[in-house]
Amino acid sequence: MTLVPKQGVLDIAIYVGGRSEAAGAQRVVKLSSNESPFGPSPKALAALNGVAGEIGVYPEGSSRLLRDALAEFHHLPADRIVCGNGSDEILTLIANAYLRPKDEVLMSAHSFPIYKIATLANSATPIEIPEPDLKMNVDAVLAKVTGRTRLVYIGNPNNPTGTYLSVSEVKRLHEGLPASVLLVIDAAYAEYVTRNDYDSGFALVASSDNVVVTRTFSKAYGLAGLRVGWAYAPAHVIDNLNRVRAPFNVNIGAQRAAVAALHDRAHTDHAVQHNDEWRKWLTDKVRGLGLPVTESAANFILIHFPDETGKRAVDADRFLMARGIILRGMSGYGLPSCLRLTVGTEEANRLVVAELAEFLK
Repeated sequence: MTLVPKQGVLDIAIYVGGRSEAAGAQRVVKLSSNESPFGPSPKALAALNGVAGEIGVYPEGSSRLLRDALAEFHHLPADRIVCGNGSDEILTLIANAYLRPKDEVLMSAHSFPIYKIATLANSATPIEIPEPDLKMNVDAVLAKVTGRTRLVYIGNPNNPTGTYLSVSEVKRLHEGLPASVLLVIDAAYAEYVTRNDYDSGFALVASSDNVVVTRTFSKAYGLAGLRVGWAYAPAHVIDNLNRVRAPFNVNIGAQRAAVAALHDRAHTDHAVQHNDEWRKWLTDKVRGLGLPVTESAANFILIHFPDETGKRAVDADRFLMARGIILRGMSGYGLPSCLRLTVGTEEANRLVVAELAEFLK
């Protein structure tokens, strides 16, 4: 007898996060991880610094402090919210609670790797939906639904493409799914979407028994290092997730910082307004250099490079890294001809466009 993991585990490609170091560069401009260029709210930092007297005891086990704040802020029932160590944990807990060996899980062929990781870790089968135009096609998803389908993960907006499904498209997708299939909407970038036809999915959760929406404090709220996420779901789903999550899974410092960040609307509004302005600026400038850019609703853009010697994405990545500018290579997302660029500060945005222009010369 040998000690081997269960089916699927060895098929998982180990996740590698966005790089943060550029060897030999005098300064580093990190635009690889979709982090807020403004970092956390000063009020969140003050709240975090104020927990010294609380770290000797366990936090309240259900994250009630944070759930109550989220319920008040978003006008949701607190008992329909579960919090996690980042939304990644919740996306994984959903798979842990509902997937059985040989179940099928539908997801985009170009989506955040946690969907596939959680699926394979539960000995289930990921079904990746091709996206020729880099946007999820509702009809293509529904065509792949079988009696084995258990979950459908959608990033809305999707990482790394930045594309999104309108509220009507999400509703049509849900209406086409059997009641036995759980629709999981990963709305990590919802705060950044300012389109009139978008909704994170709360209304659909309120009227359905098989929809979950996950959210995070890692993006617009600038708390990526504290790992705080949450989900709004039907009562029976919340009950199941509470059964499989670890006790005390969100530390007290993260909870208090998240509550303070939630209520510092001026800080978050500033981050969103900056993103709106500079995402468009970056898109226009990069397209002006002759490089296609996928239209994005998030805090990053996807840049496409030609299949020409010296001008490929890997060449651009090497050129920028030598100058201390770190973007995200997309080979692991099935898009080897692309680089993902996070919207940064004004200085960082101007610098990366100037260096891309120099590269293309």
